[in-house]
Amino acid sequence: MTPAATPDGEGLDFVPAMFSATSALAVCGLGVISIGHDLTGFGQGVVLALIQIGGVGIMTMASLLGATVVHRFSVRMQLNVEAETHSQQGGDVRGIVGRIALVFVTFEGLTFVLITCRLWLGYDMPFGEATYSGLFHAVSAFNNAGMSLYDDNFLRFSGDALILAPVAAAIVLGGIGFPVLLELRRRLHRPRTWNLHTKITVTTTVVLLIGGMVTITALEWYNPNTLAPLHWSARLTDGFFHGVVPRSGGINVIKTGQMEDSTLLVTIMLMFVGGGSAGTSGGIKVTTLAVIIAVVMTEVRAHDKVHVFGRRLSPEVIRQSLSLVFLSTMLVAMTTLLLLTTTEHPLLPVLFEVVSAFGVVGLSTGLTSVLPAWAQCLLIVLMVAGRIGPITFVTALVWRDRRRHYEFAEARPIIG
Repeated sequence: MTPAATPDGEGLDFVPAMFSATSALAVCGLGVISIGHDLTGFGQGVVLALIQIGGVGIMTMASLLGATVVHRFSVRMQLNVEAETHSQQGGDVRGIVGRIALVFVTFEGLTFVLITCRLWLGYDMPFGEATYSGLFHAVSAFNNAGMSLYDDNFLRFSGDALILAPVAAAIVLGGIGFPVLLELRRRLHRPRTWNLHTKITVTTTVVLLIGGMVTITALEWYNPNTLAPLHWSARLTDGFFHGVVPRSGGINVIKTGQMEDSTLLVTIMLMFVGGGSAGTSGGIKVTTLAVIIAVVMTEVRAHDKVHVFGRRLSPEVIRQSLSLVFLSTMLVAMTTLLLLTTTEHPLLPVLFEVVSAFGVVGLSTGLTSVLPAWAQCLLIVLMVAGRIGPITFVTALVWRDRRRHYEFAEARPIIG
C-alpha cells in the first residue's frame, strides 16, 4: 500500500493490496491488478520476495512436519519407516533446510538462464529486461505461483516450446515435492528401490499429466477461440502446456475464459487434485487421490486390506485421506454456493475461481477481478486455507491419534 509501490505514487487500496500479497505469499497467482503495469519495480520486488518466501516456507514446513511425524513412532516402528522413506528422515533440520535451499537455487537458476536467453536472443529483448523477466518468471514457475509481468500472461509465447518447456518443467519439479526430488536424485535409475511415497507420487503425477495433456488438447483442438487458429505444432505445444499448469502452475498461453465448458471441468478436477506433498503446489495432493483410488479398487475386488506397490496402507492413512477429501469438497462447495447466491455469475466460472483459489493455482476465467470486495476477501481466506489447511489438518490428525481401549458391538447400516 506504500506510495513507492505504484506508478501514480498513491499506493493500492487495502483489498487489492491484501489480495495481491496473499496471492503471492500463498503462491496462488489469482490477481485483481496488473503486476506489470499497476506496480513499480519496488512493488514487483515485494511480490517476487513474497513468492519466494511462500514457496520456500511451505516446502520447508511440510518437509519438517513430515520428518517430525516419522519420529513420533516407537523406536522399532521408526526404524522401519525410515528404512522405507529414506528422504524423510528427521533430526537434521539444518540439513533439510540446506538441501531445500539448494533445490530452489538449482532449478530456479536453470529456468532463469533458459528463459533469459530465449527472450534476449529470440525476441530481441534488451538484455537487462530479459534478465529481469527471466528471473521473475523462473521464480514464479518453480514456486507454482502463476504470476506474470505481462497482462496477457504467456499468450505472447503461444507455441514457443523454448519458453514453455522450461516453465512447464519448473512447475512439475517444484510441485512434485522435496522428498520425491531427493529420492530421485539418489535413485533415479533404480525405480524399484524408491520408497512408497515416491512411487505413488511419480506414478500418479505421470498419469495425470499425460491424461490432462491429451484430454485438454483433444477438447480444445477445434475451438476457434483457443487452439483451432494455430498450426498443429503450436496446438500440441499449447495443449501440452495446459495439461501441466492446472497442477498449480497458473500460467496460461490460451485464454482460459474462452475454453470449452468440458475443458474447464477437466481443469477444475486437475486443480482440485494439485501436485505432490511437501512441494509448492496446492490441492488435496496426488498421494491422497491415489489412496482413495486404491481403497475403491480394494472394495471392488472384495479384498479386506488396501495394498499399493507391495505395501499395505494403514487404516490411519485411509481415514486421513477420506477426511481431507471430504472437508476440501465441502469447503469448495459451500464457498461456491455462497458466491452463487450473492452474485449473478454462472456456476462454472464461479466454481472454477473457487477451486483455483483453494488449489492455489492462479488460473482464472477473468471473474476474480470483477467480483465485489467482500467476495475477493472470501477468496483470500480460501487461498490461505488451501495453502496451509491440508498440511496442518493432516498433521493434527496424526498427532491427535488416540487409542480406544474398548470397542462397541459391530453393526452394518444399509449402503447404497
